[in-house]
Amino acid sequence: MAASEAETMRKQTDHFLNPDDPGHLQDSVQDSVQDSVLDSVLDFLLNEVGSDLKSLKKAGDLLERLREENTELEEQVLSVSCSVPPKVSAALSAAEDAQCSLEELLQRERGISNTLHQHLQGAQSWMDNLSQTLNQVDAIERHMKYLRCLHHVEELSAAVQQCLMTSSVWEAIRAVDSMAALDAGLNESGCIHLRDFVRKTLLFWHKIIKDRLSSDFEKVLTQLHWPIISPPTQSLTPTANGQENQSQLELLVTQLLALQTSDDLISQRASVSLVSSFPPGSSATPLSQAPPLCLPIQIMLQPLNRRFRYHFYGNRQTNSLSKPEWYLTQVLMWIGNSSTFMEEKIQPILDRAGASISARVELCRGLLSLVQEKVSSDASKLLYEDALFCHLVEEVLQFEKEMRSNHSYPAVLPGLLHLLLEDSVLQKWLTVEKKMAVEKMDAMLSADGAWSSQYKDISDLDELKAPDCAETFMTLLQVITERYRPLPSPSAQLKFLELQRELVDDFRIRLTQVMKEESRSPLSARYCAILNAVNYICTILGDWGDNVFFLQLQQAAVSLEEEAVLGGLGVMEVGRLASLEGSLFEGLLSLLDRLKADMMGRLLEWTMREITEKSKPYCMDRWLSLPSQHDVSTMTLSSSACPMMLCVRDRLLNLHQVLSLSLFQLAWQGLAERLDNFLYQEVILCNHFSEGGAAQLQFDMSRNLFPLFGHYCKRPENFFKHVKEACIVLCLSVGSAILLKNLLKESEEENRECVGAGDPPPESALNELGVFCLAPCDVLILLNLRASWPGQ
Repeated sequence: MAASEAETMRKQTDHFLNPDDPGHLQDSVQDSVQDSVLDSVLDFLLNEVGSDLKSLKKAGDLLERLREENTELEEQVLSVSCSVPPKVSAALSAAEDAQCSLEELLQRERGISNTLHQHLQGAQSWMDNLSQTLNQVDAIERHMKYLRCLHHVEELSAAVQQCLMTSSVWEAIRAVDSMAALDAGLNESGCIHLRDFVRKTLLFWHKIIKDRLSSDFEKVLTQLHWPIISPPTQSLTPTANGQENQSQLELLVTQLLALQTSDDLISQRASVSLVSSFPPGSSATPLSQAPPLCLPIQIMLQPLNRRFRYHFYGNRQTNSLSKPEWYLTQVLMWIGNSSTFMEEKIQPILDRAGASISARVELCRGLLSLVQEKVSSDASKLLYEDALFCHLVEEVLQFEKEMRSNHSYPAVLPGLLHLLLEDSVLQKWLTVEKKMAVEKMDAMLSADGAWSSQYKDISDLDELKAPDCAETFMTLLQVITERYRPLPSPSAQLKFLELQRELVDDFRIRLTQVMKEESRSPLSARYCAILNAVNYICTILGDWGDNVFFLQLQQAAVSLEEEAVLGGLGVMEVGRLASLEGSLFEGLLSLLDRLKADMMGRLLEWTMREITEKSKPYCMDRWLSLPSQHDVSTMTLSSSACPMMLCVRDRLLNLHQVLSLSLFQLAWQGLAERLDNFLYQEVILCNHFSEGGAAQLQFDMSRNLFPLFGHYCKRPENFFKHVKEACIVLCLSVGSAILLKNLLKESEEENRECVGAGDPPPESALNELGVFCLAPCDVLILLNLRASWPGQ
């Protein structure tokens, strides 16, 4: 019924959509869009009319409402279409008006442009004349300034001359300072001739004033017995005219300090011209732009400078490449002899003048400049003389140490070490250091007492029992460290560190070669000495890994990404080094630990081979037929065990004498572990035991074997867990053994049947007996080795 109503409604809808051609809609529905429209209309009719045919009376009202909506939409379309043409017409009219206005404006612009062009053409002649006049005025103004500057210089020059004629030194110094300020202001000027004139005038008057003050200053210094060449015999006491000399000294020092500004300017300009005269990258370029010396100190250094060059340059016998200590010691003596004079005479004047400098430090700087020049010259001549070069380096390092420690030369000021960091000198130093170290290694390994300890007779100092060759080698490395430690460049220090690592690896290879020659007799004194040497080197390198100096080098290697040090490390290893978890010696320590473990294994294997040979009678003893301990009045050591016990005792004593304390700890513990496994496997599991045999075994172990190791620990039985627990099981009373055996069998059957029981596990019962290492199945095997069961 509902289907027929829907079909009737569809037909009525088709008639509504196309009343003139009822079959037209069915013929024209060809695509999905038309089907969608038809479905929408059908849904609309169903919502409005419903499925009740009696409600079709609403169709008229619906049709009327749709016609009204259609009429309203048509009116809206007509009204919009009618209103568009007037707006378009208005827009076109406005565009035409704008075009007319634009053409009018363009016409006015062309007129104004023509008028302006004519005006500019008429005013061009006036502009040319005015520009020429302005240029003339500018030139005249420049000439006036030029003349005023010349006049000012001449005035200053005349003032200086007048002041010098009237001995007004202070006024002359102030005039020279003004001239120096003018010279500094003309530094960027293009007036080359004016600049040269001012500069030459400044140099002229500066030299005159400086020479006059220097002459007077030198006379006063002479009266005060300067320079002090030899150690003063007594304290600096004032002479008869000491007060006058002191006043004159203070006046001259103060005036020379006032002349310092112009002197610094002249010195700075001279140093700039000197640097520019060398090609870029030249080694002759000054290494550091240190501030110039204080002018009074410069004058005080002149006699010392002349003496230094007289004695240590030219063809003098004192100028010897093989004796750098002569001029280095002489400079140290001058510094030491002059320190009191500088502190008592010069420093108070500098303090009152407000100069924030140290007279003693300035004296050291001045003398160091002489030594730097001399050392740099000598080092370049000794690059092919290994012995003389090494001697020079040693003396330079000693001189630097003396300067920093005894004379308190500030660390921020350069000494002599930067001269050793030049590429050619540093590379030569590294080459010679390696060559000398290799030669010393060959000598120390081939020496007669290479494998004996020099402290063997002093037990308190001989815990490591390091052979003489190993101790000498590590002392060699320590000396190398002390030599490069004060270098101011971490990069250079890392190069020496890499050299040390190469030497350690070379020494390890040499030890390995000697060890292979001695491997046929691992119990020999030389083999144990090699093992002690490896352990000693590992101990020292481990301590170095925690040393502050090497930790700082480690951080420097990570920050500088030094390829020579970090070349073979991955990202994780470098990260560990950066966090200070690792060490720069980890690779070497790993190789040395491997060698130590290999040697220790050979030693214990050889020892166990000897003990095994001695224990054969003990393994074949008739444990089953031994009488009960109740039938024996006194328990004694088994006769068959005596050779084995003596061998163990002798080997322990021998190892204790030849090995270091830490190595001996490893040795006896490793020997105890091997001996425990051997006795358990070859003696206990390979025999059956009567009650007397079990008691004898326990007596042999607890009263004889364990005490041999009791000299080196408090509870030696803890290192023989298998043997100790096996003796406990074998010596159980018959009743306890039967109960334990039944418990273990029941537990085994339950485990086989996978049935969970509420009884405690057998391990708890074993633990109560003191058995912790052996498994229940092993205990069951041991119980089956007992021969004393009821009915047997």
